[in-house]
Amino acid sequence: MLGLRLALACALTLGALPPALAQDTQRFRTEKAEVIVETVARDLQNPWGLAFLPDGRMLVSERAGRLRLVDANGGLSEPIRGLPPIAVRGQGGLLDIALDPGFSRNRLVYMSYAEDRGEGRAGTSVARARLAENGAALENLQVIFRQEPSHTGSNHWGSRLVFDREGNLFVTLGDRFDLRSQAQNPANHIGKIVRIKPEGGAAPGNPFLNREDTRPEIWSLGHRNLQSAALHPTTGELWTVEHGARGGDEVNIPQKGRNYGWPVISYGVDYSGAKIGEGTSKPGLEQPVYFWDPSIAPSGMAFYTGDKFPAWRGSILVGALAGKLVSRLETSGNRVTGEERMLQQLGERIRDVRQGPDGFVYLLTDSRNGRILRMKPAT
Repeated sequence: MLGLRLALACALTLGALPPALAQDTQRFRTEKAEVIVETVARDLQNPWGLAFLPDGRMLVSERAGRLRLVDANGGLSEPIRGLPPIAVRGQGGLLDIALDPGFSRNRLVYMSYAEDRGEGRAGTSVARARLAENGAALENLQVIFRQEPSHTGSNHWGSRLVFDREGNLFVTLGDRFDLRSQAQNPANHIGKIVRIKPEGGAAPGNPFLNREDTRPEIWSLGHRNLQSAALHPTTGELWTVEHGARGGDEVNIPQKGRNYGWPVISYGVDYSGAKIGEGTSKPGLEQPVYFWDPSIAPSGMAFYTGDKFPAWRGSILVGALAGKLVSRLETSGNRVTGEERMLQQLGERIRDVRQGPDGFVYLLTDSRNGRILRMKPAT
């Protein structure tokens, strides 16, 4: 206790708190708002996805293969029982989570994860299950989608889950790193966005339902590794952000049946510095709405619609891993008109960004001692 008092006294003299205490509540000035960032929960191992339950609690996934409930005071439940077998390797593990639009009635939870397929192979899969009334277990788990083919590599799983306004589920799927040329092959799920019914199977209205040489679940193709996805609050269109290599992270509004170019066109270069594909444009391939060069490694996004930060309404908030920041993108219609980079002083890899039902912004930090952070306006 004496040591803590001395540390606080020294910190006050120097005008700063010790790092272990300073990270619990920090104040930042941004272009349009002064914000406080506070720790809601800690001791999460590489948290990946976040969802808010109707009662105010949060479900959070840990890439290491655990799903937990978080109460309003930041208390973590024991790992929820009943998850499927998960391949935890490389960038893979338990990834995104989403609640069924009718969760208050059916208590269904959807999760994307790296599934072991045997012989060293794995693929992105999606399962759904009922969350028990006491929150301790998942019941009646069903695998509703499997990315094909599986692969021995351990990177680029994609995995964001977003329900559209018809109740169908968008799933973003990475190119698995070593299979990037397959992002142009409509006969598989590599480097694609798929749209499926909540019980599984291709959703009505998909663009390739009647083609023998094309997977009927495909919505769009030519993607690299999409870890950000959200519906536009006004139009209901899907917006995504995907990783480039060295440069070329892209914001897209994926339209049904369109090809977004990877790896034929890109605004980045390979990790070796070599040119990728044929350049930055080609007839028949879509251009991004916005791109970053150099890369920020985007992951997790949300449209801000709340009342706590009125100057941010209509902005897209995108987390960044390599960039260790939150990018606020100002929009007008289907255009990105400006960018503000926030919270670099945190020095944290931001894995997910969500707007809470309270209008505050919640962030997941990607580390072995990961946290849930809450952004509030300074008063």
